[in-house]
Amino acid sequence: MTSDEIRQKFLRFFEKRGHAIIPSAPLVPSEEIGAVTSSQTLFTTAGMQPLIPYLLGKTHAAGTRLVDAQKCVRTGDIDDVGDNRHLTFFEMLGNWSLGDYFKREAIEWSFEFLTSKTEGLGLDPRRLYVTVFKGDGAIPRDEEAIAIWQEIFKKHNLSNGVAGDDERLAPGVRIIPLGVGDNFWIAGATGPCGGDTEMFYDTRPDGGEMKGKFGDFVDSFRLIEIWNDVFMEFNKTADGRYEPLETKNVDTGMGLERTTVVLNNKTSVFETDIFAPLLEKIRATTTREDTKAERIVADHIRAATFMIADGITPSNTDRGYILRRILRRAVRYADVLGLRATTLIDLVYVVVQKLSPTYHELKTKSEHIKKTIQQEEEKFRITLREGMREFKKREHEWTTTDASQKMVPGKTVFDLFQTYGFPVELTEELAREQDAIIDKDGFNRLMHEHQELSRAGAEKKFKGGLGDTSEMSVKYHTATHLLNAALREVLGPHVGQKGSNITPERLRFDFSNPEKLTDEQRKKVEELVNGWITEALPVTMREMPRTEAEKIAIHAFNEKYSDTVRVYSIGHEGNYISREFCGGPHVTNTSELGHFKIAKEEAVSAGVRRIKATLH
Repeated sequence: MTSDEIRQKFLRFFEKRGHAIIPSAPLVPSEEIGAVTSSQTLFTTAGMQPLIPYLLGKTHAAGTRLVDAQKCVRTGDIDDVGDNRHLTFFEMLGNWSLGDYFKREAIEWSFEFLTSKTEGLGLDPRRLYVTVFKGDGAIPRDEEAIAIWQEIFKKHNLSNGVAGDDERLAPGVRIIPLGVGDNFWIAGATGPCGGDTEMFYDTRPDGGEMKGKFGDFVDSFRLIEIWNDVFMEFNKTADGRYEPLETKNVDTGMGLERTTVVLNNKTSVFETDIFAPLLEKIRATTTREDTKAERIVADHIRAATFMIADGITPSNTDRGYILRRILRRAVRYADVLGLRATTLIDLVYVVVQKLSPTYHELKTKSEHIKKTIQQEEEKFRITLREGMREFKKREHEWTTTDASQKMVPGKTVFDLFQTYGFPVELTEELAREQDAIIDKDGFNRLMHEHQELSRAGAEKKFKGGLGDTSEMSVKYHTATHLLNAALREVLGPHVGQKGSNITPERLRFDFSNPEKLTDEQRKKVEELVNGWITEALPVTMREMPRTEAEKIAIHAFNEKYSDTVRVYSIGHEGNYISREFCGGPHVTNTSELGHFKIAKEEAVSAGVRRIKATLH
């Protein structure tokens, strides 16, 4: 089944059940969304985002039952694009109940659409597993959702066992209760919220019976999440209580790209019809084989086409910077493949031809999109030429390894990266063409030193060439201080910052800790940060002698500081939440930050964990 067929089946399935088909909202969130959520999100990043005002009580002109295909952009993991699953642009299919039906209808329709061979996707119900909210403190376990799923599975002669608190799969178990970190949703620090149920599909049924921790099978990609139903049935008050809502809503989401992969038994989204025309066009003109480069060019040109169609233009700030970065990466990797200079423009027409029947703005804006990309490509190629000249000019600096192989010094690689925006991969490719290698360890060392020094600079330079003091980056910079303070309070004083990376869309924070955060610890960290944001604490800066500052503020013990340093403090005199050596910039009050949410927590290396978090 093609992606177009899946999209149409989804829309028609719910239209037949009384849902009005509404058009996709633009990729640029409306001012109303920002006003309701206190969010400065650069892009529409989820299907529910444009509907937040209606989920919070506003009346929708189309009624109480809605269905749509929403275009979305996420660039927090842009460096991972090129693997089998990361994308910058994607589509989210969703159906919505605004005070209309609730759990039973939502769950039954989810199962019916997934398994029906006539109206739905015809998936094998024996390969379906579901998670539900296991409860947390004042909010009980979702027994209603469990009972509905058990009824459905029993009706279809399927096992319907429920996993215990250990969250382990075993023979007969098909329903797994999980905690707040996995199966609970809230729009902000307060307001409508509730547990959810997520549907997973076994992509490798020949892999034997599943026994063990549910999360392990998800991490290994044997179980793939394909749908999520959120049940907003509580209101979180300012004092932390959860009160039942009079009007309950349903918010669902299904990623079109991921579903297409699962339905067609593929291992990568790039193997589906979604990318087939783009990759075919790229391969028709390429002179070199490089799977990752092909995928990056295909993904980035798709994202750029939609972004430009929605009014975004390349610039050095905010959305425009993200678009510029995407286009320049596309140019770089087009060169890696040896593509013609006109290939990117040609690819725009491929995107328009495939997706304009659903997103009509692509056709009406196609000439504007083409012109914008052409101008940006031409400007960047001037920079590329200058960088290439510098690369050749510095060949005399090359050294020779013990194995008599030519090597480009780390400093040369770093200078090209800093001055001309050359990614390491491009310099490495240029070196390879001359039978040379690069000193990657030397580059990494210089990059690390640069990042550490930049922590005390007035303008932060971030990994990947992103250096900006945009409004959102400043907010995320301040949020890292709150996160650091919360981690130290929850986990202990052994926690120390091991690195950070900030974009206008998310923060990434590395810290020392020997083990994964529990659901309770993760929840506590979020509550502490959001509590401090709600308290509207002042953020102040004071320059002081280093010897004095070392007695009162957190700092890196192996860092060389000047005799006078800047200390940023959050809180009131005598009751500071955080005090750190830092060059800034920061917001002036924590109330400017919005709602803090941990999106992911994972291991980086032995004893070092990583948190990715967002502000909404």
